[in-house]
Amino acid sequence: MRGRRVVALALGGLISLSAVAGQPWPGAPKGPAKGPVAASKDRTKSLLQFQKDLASVLALRTEAEPLLGAALLARPLVDPPEVLSYHALLERASRNVDAGPAVTWARLADCDAKAGACPNADALADLQKRVPDNAAVWLLKLGMDAQTGTDKDARADLAQAANAKLYDDYLGGSMKALATSVSQLPPPPDTFDALQGAGAAGVQMEIVFGLAAAQPQPVFPATATYCESHKDDAGVVADCLKLAKVLEWGSSPLGRSLGLHLRETLSSDAADQASAKNARLNLIWQMQQFARLHAQAQGDKPTAQKLLSLARSGGTEMSVVLASLKAYGIPSEAPSGWEPAKVEGNR
Repeated sequence: MRGRRVVALALGGLISLSAVAGQPWPGAPKGPAKGPVAASKDRTKSLLQFQKDLASVLALRTEAEPLLGAALLARPLVDPPEVLSYHALLERASRNVDAGPAVTWARLADCDAKAGACPNADALADLQKRVPDNAAVWLLKLGMDAQTGTDKDARADLAQAANAKLYDDYLGGSMKALATSVSQLPPPPDTFDALQGAGAAGVQMEIVFGLAAAQPQPVFPATATYCESHKDDAGVVADCLKLAKVLEWGSSPLGRSLGLHLRETLSSDAADQASAKNARLNLIWQMQQFARLHAQAQGDKPTAQKLLSLARSGGTEMSVVLASLKAYGIPSEAPSGWEPAKVEGNR
């Protein structure tokens, strides 16, 4: 229960990309669709066919990024041809000399969840070798070891994450691959949401953000729980605070929120605690304003096109959020006296 309380404090009020996307699209995390953008059965069928058509076109390419985009588009397809399977497309992408760690990260989801074989063990082992300085890899392993390993294993994972140079879950790479891919064909009219006015750009935007949000992420609660349950161990606290700094400047809003929470609760310096608390309030502000832009884009073609352009430019989830706010003149710091609103989908 203590671990759950910590997680609630660390992530409460923060909107992740999956919540912003509304989870209505094929391939998004399981759960009921939320809001007025929920697709009808007929429209969902049309969207899946559109994704299959896009994947078929992209499968003719040989470069890693379009093949990654094809794989992400094809992942939710039911019984696709072998050449359009998530596995086959990622295998092709991974054989390219230009295949970066974003492709390997996507392979984490190439697994059998029913058999308890997720994340893909080979992909995780490959990431440990390819990007050992990425804290996201070690937090992913910490989440696994917290369930099936020993305290010694989890402690080693924490140390590796704390000494890493960066945190990147490659969601930005997935967004870029998808945002580039969805423009290869025009969305058919039967994929449009009749209740929204963004047209083709709206369809493209929600496919990009919806499918990108379904990509693997570390189990942040496992890290929060570990740090909370070992707060009397000076060595663990020191590593948790080192990790906090890595997370604060990482790619993920949820990871940044956890990092700020760890600094706020584990630091012995009152000024440092206050600084972290204020920074986390600003982070919540940033994500809630981005959620409003996303909602605006569903009915406004120029806004949808702008968000697509920013996703296509690359970077990370966090950089896309901040660039979106800047593009619309929204300050990155919350106004004085502002308090977080209760937004559906908060974690």
